Amino acid sequence: MMCCNPFLVGITGGLGSGKSMVCHFLAEMGCALFESDRVAKELQLRDPDVIEGIRALFGPSVYSLDASGDLVLDRKKIATIVFSSAKKLDALNRLIHPGVSEEFRKAILNARQQGKKILVKEAAILFESGGNEGLDAVVVVAADVEERIARAVQKGMGRREEIMQRIAAQWPQDKLMAKADYVLFNRGTPEELKKEIEALYTILLKAAQSRCPHQ
Repeated sequence: MMCCNPFLVGITGGLGSGKSMVCHFLAEMGCALFESDRVAKELQLRDPDVIEGIRALFGPSVYSLDASGDLVLDRKKIATIVFSSAKKLDALNRLIHPGVSEEFRKAILNARQQGKKILVKEAAILFESGGNEGLDAVVVVAADVEERIARAVQKGMGRREEIMQRIAAQWPQDKLMAKADYVLFNRGTPEELKKEIEALYTILLKAAQSRCPHQ
């Protein structure tokens, strides 16, 4: 008997919300994981059309070669530009989104072949890119803005002022929460968050099994 497609769950949230930790825990519980942001970064270094488009948008100097002759992208320079220019940010997203979508289709097929019941799609700009289309459920990870800033600074993602600028360029958290099927509040310790995720996983698993009882 042919396997059903996995139950598709989008995970998103603002910078520093903890969505990567949520995805890590869900993967530990047996979910397949597709990291949109990681795939997007890979495309920026290996897809000729994307590379050409980025050079046209930001200038050829954003790419260089390292000592081994491998292509390197000045992501900090691009971040400085796009988080102060909504037009440039939108152009970059439109350039990369088709390739990410194609890779996600492959991920669905792989998860189906492996008999995975749930495939989690992590994306920082899930709604903004239209990446929520076709998903069975969307989970938004939310947290206090000061906690988000502190986490981002601790991870070395920039100074406080830079982090605040990047957060301001994203959708407001309230707007994300209003469009979510489920909201996880990352307010406490990782252990407390994991308990919330376990409860959510039980709900998602029941939804997946009710849609495809033969899995």
